[in-house]
Amino acid sequence: MDDRTIDFGLHSYLAEQGRILISAPNVDFDSFPEVGERLVSLLSATVIEKQCDADIHSWLIDFEDCQLFLKAEHYSESLWLEALAPNEAKEELEYLSQLFDKGFSS
Repeated sequence: MDDRTIDFGLHSYLAEQGRILISAPNVDFDSFPEVGERLVSLLSATVIEKQCDADIHSWLIDFEDCQLFLKAEHYSESLWLEALAPNEAKEELEYLSQLFDKGFSS
């Protein structure tokens, strides 16, 4: 990936499901590792574990003592955050959804 900035925004917030769908132009399965690292850094989060399967990247991250999955799926070209325990992560998800709604660049 080159040095282009990546604009992260809110695609949709599915509060009851504990998911934030992220819009990030020009992100694909192969570019996700670098994009994921940029996003984790911007959020001041840390990566706990990384897993890559045939069609999906799934990273377990820690954001302010809240564990979330950062996922990127090949076929749908989707990028999203998903709470491990949606009922316990409402405050963090609400904050993150507002952050993504405002939009920011890496």
